[in-house]
Amino acid sequence: MRYIVDWHIHSKYSRACSKRLELLVIDQWCNRKGIDIVATGDWTHPKWFKHIKENLVEDRQGIYKLKSGGKTEFMLVQEVSQIYKKNNQARRIHNLIFSPSIKTCEKVIAELNKRNFNLKSDGRPILGIDSEDLYKLLKEIDEKIIVIPSHAWTPWYAIFGSKSGFDSIEECFGSMSKYIYAIETGLSSDPVMNRRVSSLDDVILISNSDAHSLRNLGREANVFEFNQPPTYDDFINVLKNKDRDQFKYTINFYPQKGKYYLDGCANCKFSCDPKETKRLNERCPKCKRKLTLGVCNRIEELSDRQSLLSLNNNPHKTIVPLAEIISEAFGIKSVQSKKVMMEYYYLTDNIADEFTLLLDTSISEILKVSSCAKIAYAIDRMRTKKVSIESGYDGLYGSIKTLNK
Repeated sequence: MRYIVDWHIHSKYSRACSKRLELLVIDQWCNRKGIDIVATGDWTHPKWFKHIKENLVEDRQGIYKLKSGGKTEFMLVQEVSQIYKKNNQARRIHNLIFSPSIKTCEKVIAELNKRNFNLKSDGRPILGIDSEDLYKLLKEIDEKIIVIPSHAWTPWYAIFGSKSGFDSIEECFGSMSKYIYAIETGLSSDPVMNRRVSSLDDVILISNSDAHSLRNLGREANVFEFNQPPTYDDFINVLKNKDRDQFKYTINFYPQKGKYYLDGCANCKFSCDPKETKRLNERCPKCKRKLTLGVCNRIEELSDRQSLLSLNNNPHKTIVPLAEIISEAFGIKSVQSKKVMMEYYYLTDNIADEFTLLLDTSISEILKVSSCAKIAYAIDRMRTKKVSIESGYDGLYGSIKTLNK
């Protein structure tokens, strides 16, 4: 049985997030997207945690469902932002905390409150605590908790980020490194890029949406295969044991679409690859300020391998979100326009959920139902990777086009 899982989303209580991010609406959108299991996100926030306890009930160990009924299942996964000093350098790291139960969440919240961390200001709270020390504290609370570094390569807030990160898992997590079973690739990298760094051979690479809106749920995800409905422990064991029989592949954004793929200066609309950055002494040729070094640059710095075109230990599929395909087919810039969304709803109501439509549905069937033949043609080109790419940099998203190559 296939399970599509998105372990990193936010609630309406996180900064710059949609006010529509509530559990009942998330369930509806996950059904339309084809997401079977999704993170709750933000369970340290008192109002969101109250919402979780009021609306969810445990269906099996560590897996929750809506009390009112619903197809989507939820896991208690929370992102935290840590700002602290280590080895005489300021560090800004985001980590995902996986909790096996609401009871464990309550214990974690109590311990964080004891340390006077402000859990009310943001769904993704800022904790002034070292990553190693935090993980030790969490394991003392419940041995079943695991931590996974979020969007590992993002320049500003990530374990390997160029601005305030580390050069290895061990440097960040110290004695707790043995409990790091996975890292999250983030939107600006994919498994092939990560596997250039041999020190990551011992971890699984997962991909999640980091959704701040309903539309972005599942823009990246993980695909598992289980013979029976999985529990929290089942998922953790798959990661711990690097079980490729049950962890099948990730579904990825084109990393070039991510807003930190290349180096660049957003103010001057300038971007370049790592070789050019080096020639420029890391300075923007227009304003002379330091360039924001992107994911490609950081992977190049830490890599000890050439690009691996074939990758059996982390297979992945690359997609373009359906709404973006529809907007391009219609020649409409906004993916949120009424016409685009009407077609999106029509296709996902009358053919299949978004993931099934993008990955599995025959092109002939899409042609029969869609109001625009270009949509089917664009999906076919997406599947065969016949796309044109404009890479993102310094906080500006890139662009992936399927119809103009």
